[in-house]
Amino acid sequence: MACAGELITHYDQNSRLLIVQMKMVVFGVALLAALSSCAVGCSGNTNTSAVKLWHMENQPLAMQLSAVFKEVESLKCEQTTLQQQQNALTQMHIRSHQRGAQREVGTHILTYSANDEEEGDFSENVSNRRGDPCFHYTVLDQTWRATNTTTKIKMCDRNVKWKGWYRLFYKGKSLQMPERCVPVNKCGTHAPLWLAGSHPKRRDGIVTRNVCGHWKKKCCAFRSTPIKVKKCQGNYYVYKFTQPSSCYLAYCADINTLVCGRCRRNQTCVSRDRINWRCKRKRRMSSKKVHFFASFPGQITGKMNRIKYSKVLVNVGRAFNSRTGVFKAPVKGVYQFFFSTQSATSGLKTDLWLVINGYWVAVSHTHISRPSTVGSLSTYMTFLRRGSVVYITQNCGRSWANANSMTITFGGSLLAQWK
Repeated sequence: MACAGELITHYDQNSRLLIVQMKMVVFGVALLAALSSCAVGCSGNTNTSAVKLWHMENQPLAMQLSAVFKEVESLKCEQTTLQQQQNALTQMHIRSHQRGAQREVGTHILTYSANDEEEGDFSENVSNRRGDPCFHYTVLDQTWRATNTTTKIKMCDRNVKWKGWYRLFYKGKSLQMPERCVPVNKCGTHAPLWLAGSHPKRRDGIVTRNVCGHWKKKCCAFRSTPIKVKKCQGNYYVYKFTQPSSCYLAYCADINTLVCGRCRRNQTCVSRDRINWRCKRKRRMSSKKVHFFASFPGQITGKMNRIKYSKVLVNVGRAFNSRTGVFKAPVKGVYQFFFSTQSATSGLKTDLWLVINGYWVAVSHTHISRPSTVGSLSTYMTFLRRGSVVYITQNCGRSWANANSMTITFGGSLLAQWK
Protein backbone atom coordinates (compact mmCIF):
# COMPACT_ATOMS: atom_id res chain seq x y z
CA MET A 1 0.00 0.00 0.00
CA ALA A 2 2.84 2.36 0.79
CA CYS A 3 4.38 1.67 -2.61
CA ALA A 4 1.01 2.25 -4.26
CA GLY A 5 0.68 5.59 -2.47
CA GLU A 6 4.14 6.61 -3.50
CA LEU A 7 3.33 5.61 -7.09
CA ILE A 8 0.14 7.67 -7.05
CA THR A 9 2.00 10.61 -5.56
CA HIS A 10 4.74 10.30 -8.21
CA TYR A 11 2.11 10.12 -10.96
CA ASP A 12 0.34 13.24 -9.65
CA GLN A 13 3.63 15.12 -9.63
CA ASN A 14 4.38 14.13 -13.24
CA SER A 15 0.86 15.17 -14.30
CA ARG A 16 1.23 18.52 -12.61
CA LEU A 17 4.61 18.98 -14.24
CA LEU A 18 3.15 18.11 -17.66
CA ILE A 19 0.27 20.52 -17.12
CA VAL A 20 2.68 23.29 -16.14
CA GLN A 21 4.77 22.61 -19.24
CA MET A 22 1.68 22.72 -21.46
CA LYS A 23 0.61 25.98 -19.88
CA MET A 24 4.04 27.41 -20.63
CA VAL A 25 3.65 26.31 -24.25
CA VAL A 26 0.21 27.93 -24.39
CA PHE A 27 1.65 31.09 -22.87
CA GLY A 28 4.50 31.16 -25.41
CA VAL A 29 2.13 30.70 -28.33
CA ALA A 30 -0.18 33.36 -26.92
CA LEU A 31 2.73 35.75 -26.55
CA LEU A 32 3.85 35.04 -30.12
CA ALA A 33 0.32 35.63 -31.37
CA ALA A 34 0.13 38.88 -29.44
CA LEU A 35 3.41 40.12 -30.91
CA SER A 36 2.32 39.12 -34.43
CA SER A 37 -0.94 40.98 -34.04
CA CYS A 38 0.94 44.08 -32.93
CA ALA A 39 3.33 43.79 -35.88
CA VAL A 40 0.50 43.84 -38.40
CA GLY A 41 -1.25 46.70 -36.67
CA CYS A 42 -4.16 44.70 -35.20
CA SER A 43 -3.62 45.49 -31.52
CA GLY A 44 -7.03 47.13 -31.33
CA ASN A 45 -8.87 43.87 -32.24
CA THR A 46 -10.33 42.06 -29.20
CA ASN A 47 -10.62 38.74 -31.10
CA THR A 48 -6.87 38.21 -31.35
CA SER A 49 -5.22 34.83 -30.94
CA ALA A 50 -3.78 35.82 -27.58
CA VAL A 51 -7.17 36.59 -26.09
CA LYS A 52 -8.65 33.32 -27.37
CA LEU A 53 -5.88 31.22 -25.83
CA TRP A 54 -6.09 32.93 -22.47
CA HIS A 55 -9.83 32.22 -22.35
CA MET A 56 -9.14 28.46 -22.76
CA GLU A 57 -6.83 28.30 -19.75
CA ASN A 58 -9.35 26.30 -17.66
CA GLN A 59 -10.34 23.96 -20.53
CA PRO A 60 -9.10 20.35 -20.82
CA LEU A 61 -5.57 19.84 -22.03
CA ALA A 62 -6.61 18.20 -25.32
CA MET A 63 -8.78 21.17 -26.26
CA GLN A 64 -5.94 23.56 -25.41
CA LEU A 65 -3.50 21.59 -27.60
CA SER A 66 -5.98 21.54 -30.45
CA ALA A 67 -6.46 25.29 -30.17
CA VAL A 68 -2.68 25.80 -30.14
CA PHE A 69 -2.23 23.80 -33.37
CA LYS A 70 -5.03 25.76 -35.04
CA GLU A 71 -3.45 29.07 -34.08
CA VAL A 72 -0.04 27.91 -35.36
CA GLU A 73 -1.57 27.05 -38.75
CA SER A 74 -3.37 30.41 -38.77
CA LEU A 75 -0.10 32.24 -38.06
CA LYS A 76 1.61 30.43 -40.95
CA CYS A 77 -1.19 31.55 -43.26
CA GLU A 78 -0.92 35.14 -42.02
CA GLN A 79 2.85 35.04 -42.54
CA THR A 80 2.37 33.97 -46.18
CA THR A 81 -0.18 36.74 -46.72
CA LEU A 82 2.13 39.34 -45.19
CA GLN A 83 5.00 38.24 -47.43
CA GLN A 84 2.79 38.59 -50.52
CA GLN A 85 1.70 42.07 -49.40
CA GLN A 86 5.32 43.06 -48.81
CA ASN A 87 6.29 41.96 -52.32
CA ALA A 88 3.37 43.94 -53.77
CA LEU A 89 4.39 47.05 -51.79
CA THR A 90 7.96 46.68 -53.06
CA GLN A 91 6.78 46.63 -56.68
CA MET A 92 4.55 49.66 -56.03
CA HIS A 93 7.52 51.50 -54.51
CA ILE A 94 9.66 50.80 -57.59
CA ARG A 95 6.96 52.04 -59.95
CA SER A 96 6.34 55.10 -57.76
CA HIS A 97 10.06 55.88 -57.73
CA GLN A 98 10.18 55.64 -61.52
CA ARG A 99 7.19 57.96 -61.93
CA GLY A 100 8.66 60.33 -59.37
CA ALA A 101 11.92 60.45 -61.25
CA GLN A 102 9.99 61.41 -64.38
CA ARG A 103 7.97 64.14 -62.70
CA GLU A 104 10.58 65.59 -60.39
CA VAL A 105 12.18 68.17 -62.63
CA GLY A 106 13.82 70.51 -60.17
CA THR A 107 13.36 73.40 -57.81
CA HIS A 108 12.23 76.87 -58.79
CA ILE A 109 14.71 79.62 -57.98
CA LEU A 110 14.80 83.36 -58.54
CA THR A 111 18.23 84.93 -58.87
CA TYR A 112 19.31 88.56 -58.82
CA SER A 113 23.08 88.36 -58.53
CA ALA A 114 25.37 91.33 -58.98
CA ASN A 115 28.30 88.96 -59.44
CA ASP A 116 26.92 87.80 -62.77
CA GLU A 117 27.09 91.28 -64.27
CA GLU A 118 29.72 91.84 -66.89
CA GLU A 119 31.93 94.89 -66.70
CA GLY A 120 30.57 97.86 -68.57
CA ASP A 121 27.20 96.22 -69.19
CA PHE A 122 24.39 98.29 -67.78
CA SER A 123 21.80 97.56 -70.46
CA GLU A 124 19.54 95.52 -68.23
CA ASN A 125 17.53 96.91 -65.37
CA VAL A 126 15.23 95.32 -62.85
CA SER A 127 12.13 95.76 -65.02
CA ASN A 128 13.79 93.82 -67.86
CA ARG A 129 14.84 91.04 -65.49
CA ARG A 130 11.27 90.33 -64.46
CA GLY A 131 10.59 88.64 -67.78
CA ASP A 132 14.11 87.40 -68.44
CA PRO A 133 14.44 83.57 -68.26
CA CYS A 134 18.05 84.02 -67.11
CA PHE A 135 16.63 85.15 -63.77
CA HIS A 136 13.51 82.97 -63.71
CA TYR A 137 14.28 79.30 -64.32
CA THR A 138 13.98 75.84 -62.77
CA VAL A 139 17.04 73.93 -61.59
CA LEU A 140 17.24 70.52 -63.31
CA ASP A 141 19.81 68.53 -61.31
CA GLN A 142 19.38 64.82 -62.14
CA THR A 143 22.57 62.75 -62.33
CA TRP A 144 21.05 60.18 -64.68
CA ARG A 145 20.91 62.83 -67.44
CA ALA A 146 24.72 62.92 -67.69
CA THR A 147 26.22 61.74 -70.98
CA ASN A 148 28.33 59.13 -69.16
CA THR A 149 25.43 57.57 -67.22
CA THR A 150 23.62 54.30 -67.95
CA THR A 151 20.68 53.17 -65.81
CA LYS A 152 18.55 50.02 -65.67
CA ILE A 153 15.33 52.00 -65.42
CA LYS A 154 14.93 53.96 -68.65
CA MET A 155 13.45 57.44 -68.41
CA CYS A 156 11.17 59.21 -70.87
CA ASP A 157 10.80 62.99 -70.90
CA ARG A 158 7.51 62.68 -72.71
CA ASN A 159 5.99 61.83 -69.32
CA VAL A 160 7.24 65.12 -67.82
CA LYS A 161 4.99 68.18 -67.76
CA TRP A 162 7.53 70.79 -68.84
CA LYS A 163 6.75 74.34 -67.78
CA GLY A 164 8.90 77.42 -68.29
CA TRP A 165 12.68 77.54 -68.52
CA TYR A 166 15.29 75.17 -67.08
CA ARG A 167 19.00 75.25 -66.25
CA LEU A 168 20.99 71.99 -66.29
CA PHE A 169 23.13 70.97 -63.31
CA TYR A 170 25.18 67.89 -62.37
CA LYS A 171 25.65 67.44 -58.62
CA GLY A 172 25.24 71.16 -58.09
CA LYS A 173 27.54 72.23 -60.94
CA SER A 174 26.24 74.00 -64.03
CA LEU A 175 26.61 72.43 -67.46
CA GLN A 176 24.87 72.44 -70.83
CA MET A 177 23.32 70.19 -73.46
CA PRO A 178 25.67 68.29 -75.79
CA GLU A 179 26.17 69.59 -79.32
CA ARG A 180 27.21 66.20 -80.63
CA CYS A 181 25.71 62.74 -81.08
CA VAL A 182 25.46 60.83 -77.77
CA PRO A 183 25.77 57.00 -77.70
CA VAL A 184 22.54 55.05 -77.25
CA ASN A 185 21.40 53.97 -73.78
CA LYS A 186 23.14 56.96 -72.19
CA CYS A 187 21.52 59.82 -70.25
CA GLY A 188 19.25 57.33 -68.48
CA THR A 189 17.22 56.51 -71.59
CA HIS A 190 17.27 54.55 -74.86
CA ALA A 191 17.62 57.42 -77.38
CA PRO A 192 19.53 60.42 -75.87
CA LEU A 193 18.48 63.88 -77.06
CA TRP A 194 21.23 66.30 -78.12
CA LEU A 195 21.23 69.82 -79.54
CA ALA A 196 21.40 69.73 -83.34
CA GLY A 197 23.18 73.08 -83.64
CA SER A 198 25.47 75.38 -81.72
CA HIS A 199 24.49 77.28 -78.60
CA PRO A 200 23.67 80.96 -79.17
CA LYS A 201 25.70 83.97 -78.13
CA ARG A 202 24.37 86.56 -75.72
CA ARG A 203 23.63 89.06 -78.44
CA ASP A 204 21.46 86.46 -80.22
CA GLY A 205 18.90 86.48 -77.42
CA ILE A 206 16.36 83.64 -77.42
CA VAL A 207 16.81 81.23 -80.35
CA THR A 208 15.08 78.05 -81.51
CA ARG A 209 17.14 74.90 -81.93
CA ASN A 210 16.30 71.45 -83.30
CA VAL A 211 16.82 68.37 -81.12
CA CYS A 212 17.83 64.89 -82.31
CA GLY A 213 17.67 61.45 -80.70
CA HIS A 214 20.33 58.81 -81.44
CA TRP A 215 19.06 55.29 -82.19
CA LYS A 216 20.25 52.34 -84.30
CA LYS A 217 23.44 54.07 -85.46
CA LYS A 218 21.47 57.09 -86.68
CA CYS A 219 22.36 60.25 -84.79
CA CYS A 220 19.10 61.93 -85.79
CA ALA A 221 16.82 58.89 -85.93
CA PHE A 222 14.28 60.85 -83.85
CA ARG A 223 13.65 64.47 -84.82
CA SER A 224 12.06 65.70 -81.64
CA THR A 225 10.12 68.92 -81.16
CA PRO A 226 12.35 72.07 -81.22
CA ILE A 227 13.30 73.86 -77.99
CA LYS A 228 14.28 77.44 -77.14
CA VAL A 229 17.73 78.36 -75.81
CA LYS A 230 19.26 81.53 -74.37
CA LYS A 231 22.75 82.37 -73.15
CA CYS A 232 22.97 84.25 -69.87
CA GLN A 233 25.59 86.30 -68.08
CA GLY A 234 28.03 83.98 -66.33
CA ASN A 235 28.55 81.49 -69.20
CA TYR A 236 25.44 79.38 -68.66
CA TYR A 237 22.37 78.58 -70.73
CA VAL A 238 18.66 78.19 -70.03
CA TYR A 239 16.39 75.91 -72.03
CA LYS A 240 12.66 75.86 -72.67
CA PHE A 241 12.13 72.13 -73.01
CA THR A 242 9.12 70.54 -74.69
CA GLN A 243 7.70 67.02 -74.65
CA PRO A 244 9.68 64.77 -77.02
CA SER A 245 7.98 63.14 -79.97
CA SER A 246 7.97 59.63 -78.44
CA CYS A 247 9.41 57.34 -75.75
CA TYR A 248 12.03 56.55 -74.65
CA LEU A 249 13.76 59.89 -75.25
CA ALA A 250 15.36 62.19 -72.65
CA TYR A 251 17.37 65.42 -72.71
CA CYS A 252 21.09 65.01 -72.03
CA ALA A 253 23.50 67.01 -69.88
CA ASP A 254 27.03 67.06 -71.33
CA ILE A 255 29.44 66.10 -68.56
CA ASN A 256 32.33 67.48 -70.64
CA THR A 257 31.00 71.03 -70.26
CA LEU A 258 31.47 71.14 -66.49
CA VAL A 259 34.63 73.14 -67.12
CA CYS A 260 32.50 75.93 -68.60
CA GLY A 261 31.08 76.66 -65.17
CA ARG A 262 34.57 77.68 -64.00
CA CYS A 263 35.09 80.28 -66.73
CA ARG A 264 35.52 83.83 -65.48
CA ARG A 265 33.53 86.85 -66.59
CA ASN A 266 36.19 87.80 -69.12
CA GLN A 267 36.31 84.26 -70.55
CA THR A 268 34.12 82.15 -72.79
CA CYS A 269 33.84 78.37 -73.13
CA VAL A 270 35.01 77.04 -76.51
CA SER A 271 35.57 73.66 -78.13
CA ARG A 272 36.79 72.49 -81.53
CA ASP A 273 35.45 68.93 -81.42
CA ARG A 274 32.43 69.56 -79.14
CA ILE A 275 33.98 67.04 -76.70
CA ASN A 276 36.93 68.80 -75.08
CA TRP A 277 35.99 72.25 -73.75
CA ARG A 278 38.16 75.01 -72.32
CA CYS A 279 37.90 78.58 -71.08
CA LYS A 280 39.21 81.20 -73.48
CA ARG A 281 39.71 84.86 -72.72
CA LYS A 282 37.33 87.15 -74.58
CA ARG A 283 38.64 89.73 -76.96
CA ARG A 284 38.15 93.14 -75.45
CA MET A 285 35.90 95.14 -77.70
CA SER A 286 37.50 98.45 -78.57
CA SER A 287 35.31 101.46 -77.91
CA LYS A 288 34.29 103.10 -81.16
CA LYS A 289 34.59 106.89 -81.42
CA VAL A 290 31.77 108.72 -83.16
CA HIS A 291 31.57 112.54 -83.47
CA PHE A 292 30.14 114.77 -86.18
CA PHE A 293 29.35 118.46 -86.73
CA ALA A 294 27.84 120.02 -89.87
CA SER A 295 26.12 123.25 -90.96
CA PHE A 296 23.74 124.47 -93.67
CA PRO A 297 25.22 127.45 -95.58
CA GLY A 298 22.02 129.19 -96.65
CA GLN A 299 18.46 130.18 -95.82
CA ILE A 300 15.54 127.80 -95.41
CA THR A 301 12.00 129.05 -96.01
CA GLY A 302 8.90 127.03 -95.31
CA LYS A 303 8.86 123.27 -94.95
CA MET A 304 11.90 121.09 -95.68
CA ASN A 305 11.50 117.37 -94.95
CA ARG A 306 15.20 116.68 -94.54
CA ILE A 307 17.89 119.34 -94.20
CA LYS A 308 21.03 118.41 -96.12
CA TYR A 309 23.90 119.82 -94.06
CA SER A 310 26.49 120.02 -96.82
CA LYS A 311 29.26 121.74 -94.87
CA VAL A 312 30.79 119.02 -92.68
CA LEU A 313 33.46 120.10 -90.22
CA VAL A 314 33.82 116.95 -88.09
CA ASN A 315 32.93 113.38 -89.04
CA VAL A 316 34.86 110.94 -86.80
CA GLY A 317 33.62 107.43 -87.50
CA ARG A 318 32.05 108.50 -90.82
CA ALA A 319 28.51 107.93 -89.57
CA PHE A 320 27.11 111.21 -91.05
CA ASN A 321 26.25 111.42 -94.74
CA SER A 322 26.48 114.98 -96.10
CA ARG A 323 24.68 114.09 -99.34
CA THR A 324 21.52 112.94 -97.55
CA GLY A 325 21.87 114.81 -94.23
CA VAL A 326 21.30 111.53 -92.36
CA PHE A 327 23.24 110.19 -89.39
CA LYS A 328 23.22 106.37 -89.09
CA ALA A 329 24.25 104.87 -85.72
CA PRO A 330 27.23 102.53 -86.31
CA VAL A 331 26.97 100.79 -82.91
CA LYS A 332 24.52 100.35 -80.08
CA GLY A 333 24.92 102.90 -77.33
CA VAL A 334 24.00 106.26 -75.80
CA TYR A 335 24.16 109.26 -78.12
CA GLN A 336 23.77 113.00 -77.63
CA PHE A 337 22.63 115.33 -80.43
CA PHE A 338 22.34 119.11 -80.79
CA PHE A 339 20.81 121.28 -83.51
CA SER A 340 20.31 125.04 -83.89
CA THR A 341 18.58 127.68 -85.99
CA GLN A 342 18.31 131.48 -86.20
CA SER A 343 15.25 133.44 -87.26
CA ALA A 344 15.18 137.13 -88.27
CA THR A 345 11.65 137.71 -89.48
CA SER A 346 8.97 139.22 -87.24
CA GLY A 347 5.60 137.54 -86.81
CA LEU A 348 6.74 134.06 -87.83
CA LYS A 349 7.54 130.96 -85.79
CA THR A 350 10.25 128.62 -86.88
CA ASP A 351 10.32 124.95 -85.84
CA LEU A 352 13.17 122.52 -86.46
CA TRP A 353 12.56 118.92 -85.36
CA LEU A 354 14.95 116.11 -84.54
CA VAL A 355 13.66 112.92 -86.18
CA ILE A 356 14.82 109.46 -85.02
CA ASN A 357 13.63 106.41 -86.95
CA GLY A 358 10.65 108.39 -88.26
CA TYR A 359 9.60 109.82 -84.87
CA TRP A 360 9.75 113.55 -84.13
CA VAL A 361 11.35 113.62 -80.70
CA ALA A 362 12.70 117.14 -80.03
CA VAL A 363 12.08 120.68 -81.37
CA SER A 364 14.07 123.89 -81.71
CA HIS A 365 11.42 126.65 -81.63
CA THR A 366 11.63 130.42 -82.23
CA HIS A 367 8.85 133.00 -82.48
CA ILE A 368 9.60 136.71 -83.06
CA SER A 369 6.93 139.27 -82.27
CA ARG A 370 8.94 142.34 -83.38
CA PRO A 371 11.75 143.04 -85.83
CA SER A 372 14.70 141.26 -84.28
CA THR A 373 16.90 138.20 -84.60
CA VAL A 374 16.99 135.22 -82.26
CA GLY A 375 18.76 131.92 -82.19
CA SER A 376 17.73 128.60 -80.64
CA LEU A 377 19.84 125.57 -79.65
CA SER A 378 18.36 122.26 -78.54
CA THR A 379 19.99 119.08 -77.29
CA TYR A 380 18.73 115.54 -76.96
CA MET A 381 20.23 112.39 -75.43
CA THR A 382 18.94 108.89 -76.17
CA PHE A 383 19.80 105.23 -76.60
CA LEU A 384 20.12 103.99 -80.19
CA ARG A 385 20.49 100.56 -81.66
CA ARG A 386 22.86 99.92 -84.50
CA GLY A 387 21.43 101.19 -87.78
CA SER A 388 19.12 103.83 -86.28
CA VAL A 389 18.52 106.82 -88.58
CA VAL A 390 18.63 110.43 -87.34
CA TYR A 391 18.06 113.69 -89.28
CA ILE A 392 16.61 117.24 -88.97
CA THR A 393 13.44 118.58 -90.59
CA GLN A 394 12.04 122.15 -90.71
CA ASN A 395 8.30 122.13 -90.24
CA CYS A 396 7.60 125.85 -90.70
CA GLY A 397 9.12 129.38 -90.62
CA ARG A 398 12.32 130.83 -91.93
CA SER A 399 15.87 130.00 -90.85
CA TRP A 400 18.67 132.38 -91.71
CA ALA A 401 22.29 131.53 -92.52
CA ASN A 402 25.03 132.25 -95.07
CA ALA A 403 28.24 130.66 -96.19
CA ASN A 404 30.27 132.23 -93.39
CA SER A 405 27.83 131.72 -90.51
CA MET A 406 27.20 128.72 -88.29
CA THR A 407 23.57 129.31 -87.36
CA ILE A 408 21.85 126.27 -88.86
CA THR A 409 23.86 123.37 -87.43
CA PHE A 410 23.54 119.69 -86.57
CA GLY A 411 25.96 117.57 -84.54
CA GLY A 412 26.27 114.64 -82.16
CA SER A 413 28.55 112.19 -80.34
CA LEU A 414 28.59 108.64 -79.01
CA LEU A 415 28.79 108.90 -75.22
CA ALA A 416 28.83 105.22 -74.24
CA GLN A 417 28.95 102.09 -76.32
CA TRP A 418 26.91 99.06 -75.25
CA LYS A 419 27.82 95.46 -75.85
